[in-house]
Amino acid sequence: MSLSAVAAFWAVSFLLVLTPGADWAYVISAGLRGRALVLPAVAGLACGALLATLAVAAGVGSLVARSPVVLTVLTMAGAAYLLWLGIGMWRHPGVASSATDHGDEGAWRWMVKGAGTSGLNPKLMLLLLALLPQFVRPSASWPVGMQIVVLGAVHAASCCVVYFGVGLASQRVLGARRSAALVVSRLSGGLMVAIAVLLLAQGLLR
Repeated sequence: MSLSAVAAFWAVSFLLVLTPGADWAYVISAGLRGRALVLPAVAGLACGALLATLAVAAGVGSLVARSPVVLTVLTMAGAAYLLWLGIGMWRHPGVASSATDHGDEGAWRWMVKGAGTSGLNPKLMLLLLALLPQFVRPSASWPVGMQIVVLGAVHAASCCVVYFGVGLASQRVLGARRSAALVVSRLSGGLMVAIAVLLLAQGLLR
């Protein structure tokens, strides 16, 4: 597997990670609730990306690509999950708090929810099912499955760097601005709801 192919995929992947979406909204909400929750939230997002990559490498991606019904079901499930998270963020907006306000139970909960947010994110599905195959070389010395795992790991690493920075920035920038933190948190929740409604509408119209 050539370094040029990895670098080209990283460039596309990094641009997608930089695009605000449900993952940004989630990590911003984590940052507003405490610096200690940023790491588990980001770890959950990265784990979700890796799990989705492993599923594609195992052949699930080929099944989804061949069956529009499976893809629609996954999209609807992801939309429903985003809708649930978005409504929760709107009803209970995050406000800046100290890093000691949350115990291990809260950290684990944010990690699990992060894995779901990332693993069911349509943006990740687009990357894995539409863009990633263009960088896989069946004639390469590495097996196709291994190439997919390596590229997925590159994407997960980009997620860790960008989302960790976003989470810390939300804590520092909005930490002393309670009203602004409430507005940003509600906007993040509203963004999740809007994405979910759009995906549900598209799924019903297919």
